[in-house]
Amino acid sequence: MDITKLLQRALNFDFLSKAEGIFLYNNASTSELTFVANELRKIQVPHGKVTWQIDRNVNTTNVCIANCKFCNFFRRPGHDESYITDIETYKKKIDETIKYGGDQLLLQGGHHPDLGLSFYTSLFKQLKELYPSIKLHSLGPPEIAHIAKLESMSHLDVLTALKGAGLDSLPGAGAEILNDRVRRLISKGKCGGEEWLNVMRSAHKINLPTSATMMFGHIETIEERFEHLVWIREVQDEKPADAYGFIAFIPWPFQDDGTLLKKVRGITNNVTGEEYIRMIALSRIMLPNVKNIQASWLTVGKRVAQLCLHAGANDFGSIMIEENVVSAAGAPHRFTSRSIQEAIKAAGFEPQLRTQKYEFREIPKSIQEQVIDY
Repeated sequence: MDITKLLQRALNFDFLSKAEGIFLYNNASTSELTFVANELRKIQVPHGKVTWQIDRNVNTTNVCIANCKFCNFFRRPGHDESYITDIETYKKKIDETIKYGGDQLLLQGGHHPDLGLSFYTSLFKQLKELYPSIKLHSLGPPEIAHIAKLESMSHLDVLTALKGAGLDSLPGAGAEILNDRVRRLISKGKCGGEEWLNVMRSAHKINLPTSATMMFGHIETIEERFEHLVWIREVQDEKPADAYGFIAFIPWPFQDDGTLLKKVRGITNNVTGEEYIRMIALSRIMLPNVKNIQASWLTVGKRVAQLCLHAGANDFGSIMIEENVVSAAGAPHRFTSRSIQEAIKAAGFEPQLRTQKYEFREIPKSIQEQVIDY
């Protein structure tokens, strides 16, 4: 294989194979990868702005029977610290989110053995009645698969019911690495990789906007990383022509602090800043049919995330007024509305507030700056 020819094909929006992606990972310089990825970003996102969002991650429950080896957040059924969030707590948190300029809730939880479809449809309807303008970016393929199993329903029927109840978009949660060898070792209780992809296929059939993710830097091989990217690309290529499909792709490195993967198996996060930047660039190169690539400042910090904006990323994600799952495994970084804009400007770009569908938003005039307690 020839690096120059492969990168030229990438600039032509060709679909590079898994083997070709691995060859670039192993042989192309960081400067070559970031240059090509940056050129692709300029073509795919010609306005040149870096988008960001204000939302809040609220957990529906912390009860989960998936037993993921990288998760410190979940509690088993019956645990003294287990909970199901009540409506008064939602109201308090949504009111606060609106005060800070937010327009969206990212609602996720665990695989609760007793919470079926009616629980989520009732919750979504109630939240929409109380706050019609709030967008619900909620659950994820593993939770959809879990609900479908509890109800003996198809993914499509579950998603159709949830969309009818107020679900606005489906996060790409729980993808981790889609190869089932990896999933059996780190998240055996979750749906397999093919089922994750099939849930997304169903979401695209009913034009429910989705995102895709990849958590890397643990027990996966480089081949499995690129297999993951190719599978995401294939599902995106299959979507109906008028469907949103995968609006964005968000890769982040495994956070190891206190996890079973680290304590029992000695698996630690050894992803360097340069490797993360290379993976951002290769995500842009391998996913020419996904428009938005998000840098995960939450896991890699401001400086590395800023460099990613010159390596193919065009989005800085959300300030995350609240986030409990990744933070529980050691992600220490935080932004406010002001500081995220300052970080984008310092990197040489114009910040632009957005919605989940990547529509531009005006910053609310009444916005109150969030105060972060470090």
